[in-house]
Amino acid sequence: MNELLQQVRIIDPVSGEDTIADVWIANGAITQIAPEIADWGTDTQVRNCQGLILGPGLVDLYSHSGDPGFEERETLTSLMQSARSGGFTQVAILPDTHPPVDNPGGLAFLQQKVQGIKTLNDLLPPPTPSLPKLHFWGALTLGIKGEQMTELAELEASGIVGFADGQPIADLALLRRILEYLQPWGKPVALWACSRKLAGDGVVREGTASIRLGLPGSPAIAETSALAALLEIVAATGTPVHIMRVSTQRGVQLIEAAKAQGLPITASTSWMHLLVNAAEINNPALFTPYCPSLHLEPPVGNPQDQQALIAGVKSGVIDAIAIDHTPYTYEEKTVAFAESPPGAIGLELALPLLWQHLVTTEQLSPVELWRGLSSNPAKCLQQTPVAIAPGTVADFTLFDPQQSWRVTGESLKSLSRNTPWLEREITGRVVEVWC
Repeated sequence: MNELLQQVRIIDPVSGEDTIADVWIANGAITQIAPEIADWGTDTQVRNCQGLILGPGLVDLYSHSGDPGFEERETLTSLMQSARSGGFTQVAILPDTHPPVDNPGGLAFLQQKVQGIKTLNDLLPPPTPSLPKLHFWGALTLGIKGEQMTELAELEASGIVGFADGQPIADLALLRRILEYLQPWGKPVALWACSRKLAGDGVVREGTASIRLGLPGSPAIAETSALAALLEIVAATGTPVHIMRVSTQRGVQLIEAAKAQGLPITASTSWMHLLVNAAEINNPALFTPYCPSLHLEPPVGNPQDQQALIAGVKSGVIDAIAIDHTPYTYEEKTVAFAESPPGAIGLELALPLLWQHLVTTEQLSPVELWRGLSSNPAKCLQQTPVAIAPGTVADFTLFDPQQSWRVTGESLKSLSRNTPWLEREITGRVVEVWC
C-alpha cells in the first residue's frame, strides 16, 4: 500500500541529516520527500507522523538462534518476528546452532528453512508483515572448538555473510593461519578477543563492584591481552577484521591506537554494555538484585568501561552496536547469578532503551545512535547502507520515542524472556517496519 508520512522526523545517518518533512512511499520505494506534499493521489494512505521518527531499518551484526537444536529457546520464526518488532530489517546469525554452521550442508538447511518461513508468511491474508532478512556467519573452526579450521573455501562459496566462531580462538598460530587463508577473499571476519584462562570463572568485571557484590571478577586483561595479540596478527597478515564484544576502557584505547596506525579493523560493543555497569547489579531501583539476565559474556563492565564505550560510539572508534541476542528458557536462567548461562535477549528492546537512556540524556545524538545501529553495521557486513532519499527501496523503521509499554511475556515476540527489563515500563516503541 502506498503511504504518505506527514511531518515525520527523518534521521538519516548516511547523510547525517535530522529533519522534519513529508515522505511519500509508493510501490515499495520513496517517491518524494518535501517540506509538505499536497498531491498524493487517491490510492495512498495518509498518516499523521508528528512526533514519530523514520530511519533506515536497523541491522544487527551478530545474534544467536536456538534453531536448530534448541527451538524451545528461540525458533527462526520467532527470532524474525522479534527482530521486526524491534525495528531490525537485517540480522546476522552466529554459527553456534546445533549442529553448528561449519559446512555448506548446515548453511543450506538454514537457508531452506528461512525460505519456507517466508513462503508461508506470504500466503497469509493481507496485510502481511514483511520479515527481516537473515544472514548467516560461517564457522572458522570445526564444531566451533577453536582446534581445526573448517573448509573455508567451500563455506565462502556457499553464501555466508562472513566468518566468525562467536567464541575466542586461543590458538594464535591457528588464528594467524586462518587470517592468511582468508586474506584474498575479502569476506567479513569477526573475532572475539578473550582469554578464557585469565577470565576464569568471572561473571562481572573485576573491581570494587565485584568485591561488594561478592561475585567472581573477570579482569580487564582477559580482554585486552587477547586483543593486543589479535591486533599484532592483523598487522602481520593485513587481513581486515571486525572485533566483536569490546567491553573495557582499555580495549577502546587499544582499538583507537590501532586505527590511528592504519590497521584494517572495525569494532562493536553490545547494546547492554552501553546501558549497564557492575555497580548497578544490586540496585533494586533499576533491576531485580542479582538478576541472572545481567550475567553477560563478556561480563558487565565497571562505570569507567561503560563511559568509555559510549564515548567510543560517539567518536566512531566503536563502529557499531550489536545486539548479541542470546535466548534461554526460564528454567535455564532461573538459577543463581554465577551459575546462570551468560546472555540476554534484546532485539525488541535495544532501540527503545538506548534512545531512552542515551539520546534523551544527550550522551549520544539521534544520528550517532542510528548510525551505530544501522548504517555502520551494514558496512561491517559489506552491505550497502540505506539512505532516506527519493528512489530508495523501502527498508525503514518508524519509531515512536514517546510511547510507553510494559515488557511482559505477552508483549514480547521472542519465545524467551531473559531480560532484566521484564515486567518493567519502558519508553519508546517501533510502530512500523518496511523490509
